Amino acid sequence: MIIGLTGTNGAGKGSVAEMLIKRGFQYYSLSDILREELTKEEKEIKRDTLIEIGNRLRLEHGPSVLADMIANKLDIDKNYCVDSIRNPFEAERLKQLPEFHLINVEAPQDIRFERCKSRAREGAETTFEEFQAVEEKELESKDSNAQQLLQTARLADYNFDNSGDLVQLETQTVALLKDRASKMHRPSWDEYFMNIAKVVAMRSNCVKRHVAAVIVKENRIISTGYNGTPRGIRNCYEGGCARCNSFGESGKDLGECICSHAEENSITQAAYHGVAIKGATIYTTFSPCIMCTKMIINSGISEVIYGAEYSMNKLELSLLKEAGVRVRAL
Repeated sequence: MIIGLTGTNGAGKGSVAEMLIKRGFQYYSLSDILREELTKEEKEIKRDTLIEIGNRLRLEHGPSVLADMIANKLDIDKNYCVDSIRNPFEAERLKQLPEFHLINVEAPQDIRFERCKSRAREGAETTFEEFQAVEEKELESKDSNAQQLLQTARLADYNFDNSGDLVQLETQTVALLKDRASKMHRPSWDEYFMNIAKVVAMRSNCVKRHVAAVIVKENRIISTGYNGTPRGIRNCYEGGCARCNSFGESGKDLGECICSHAEENSITQAAYHGVAIKGATIYTTFSPCIMCTKMIINSGISEVIYGAEYSMNKLELSLLKEAGVRVRAL
């Protein structure tokens, strides 16, 4: 789960962030990126300079640059809190991430000013008039690279009223977490094993194409394989397969290719370790060729689930069906 925070200065984004951190969320702030940039440039860190450096970075690298920098740091297996989202392009970029939810934290301006005074952050305004003047620059702008808090707030999935005390704010935060937890998405078994196969494909040493297969029995992985040169042979990417390294047209001179296919390797890997695969399911990122089709049938595998279609003609499909092997595209 990724919780994004937007809202005006002093609304209480930091308080929500602290509540999430206490509940195991890892914290990132777009404002911290700006502070780092100002420190590198040896400039004073205050609200005006933060706005200025943020606008400049968006102008030079695109309006979603800060969100891009944060998104590249996030792992799918952790919960995150991303603070200080101030531009709609930043919000839209983060909304592309799975399980991202944007919270807009709101509070009256006079209350927010008093909060900002009490926390005495660097370069904070000392009068209400100064506070209002700086906020005007943040709320709306015709420049897409500038802060646009009002437009960003309109993209929020949740709005928190923080005009009261921290107990009320925490109640809203916990309610949101419970709501999202009840709607949590878990991948199906098919998605789960196919996604694992895609990771296995990253180990392929073939320069032409990365393919992987995962053999599963009773929802338990019993063998994996990826395409590449045989055991003990120089890796394909190191020049081990002359045919692949010639980078000729796909489908030509296949008889000269010494790379083993992913399905072949997953089956022989099971045999190498003495693991029975009769009645198992094979997940493969590409549909099997004729050679692998014959190996699948003779090994006793009962189902083939594949991702992309790789020159699967009527022969492979008809052989699998005739042999009683179920075939599904995922």
